[in-house]
Amino acid sequence: MHISPAATEGRPRPTPVPPPAEPPTEPSAVRAALKDSAGAGLAFVPLGLAFGALVTHSGLDWWWAGLSATLAFGGSFEFLLIGMVTAAAPLAAIAASAFMVNVRHVFYALSFPLHRVPGRLGKTYATFALCDEVYALSTAKRARAWSGRRILWLQLLLHLYWAGSAVAGALLGSLIPDGVTGLDFALTAMFTVLALDAVRDLRGDLPTPALALLSALAARLLFPGQMLLAAFALFTAALLARHLVTGRKPTRV
Repeated sequence: MHISPAATEGRPRPTPVPPPAEPPTEPSAVRAALKDSAGAGLAFVPLGLAFGALVTHSGLDWWWAGLSATLAFGGSFEFLLIGMVTAAAPLAAIAASAFMVNVRHVFYALSFPLHRVPGRLGKTYATFALCDEVYALSTAKRARAWSGRRILWLQLLLHLYWAGSAVAGALLGSLIPDGVTGLDFALTAMFTVLALDAVRDLRGDLPTPALALLSALAARLLFPGQMLLAAFALFTAALLARHLVTGRKPTRV
């Protein structure tokens, strides 16, 4: 049967269906973690070099720096640990000091996204390698969409930054003059930058820095011997109280 062209002129022609768009490719967890850890990792390097040099200058073998940085990964506590080891302090005193210095991690666990980390082994390492820098980066607003693998790689890279720089500092410690100062300021500068980023993410929640300052002042006045633990406890209580008060306010439509 022949159909004339005139008979088909009035019929609408089917609209061509475009091919399905390819999903946007996301950077791998390793590459993303490399970018995330660059700033904090570079700040780890001078501090780790100073730690490694202090280990050898204290009379300990160079490998002790790598062992401590790998197994303890306590940051400021590792500097304290050098003096305690060289003074042959009892294990009970070392354990008590480690608890007091790192007890802040108990409060970090309240908001650290451990539920995103896959597997029991991954959660175990994420708990072990939780440090101030990882907490600050992984709890920021821009990190709410990070996967568990990205968080794990971030922790592993920062761990390697610290352990590698500590070993390098121990091996090169004899080349660093004793009069060099200011290396430890890298940690203070890094925490300042992380604090500024956290304040920018508050989005109108400006009383939080004020609560932190008031908690620190109250702990200093009331509990000078246990200031760190008391400050974190007061700050946590203040945040919970504010959440309860603001949560009861009626929402405006």
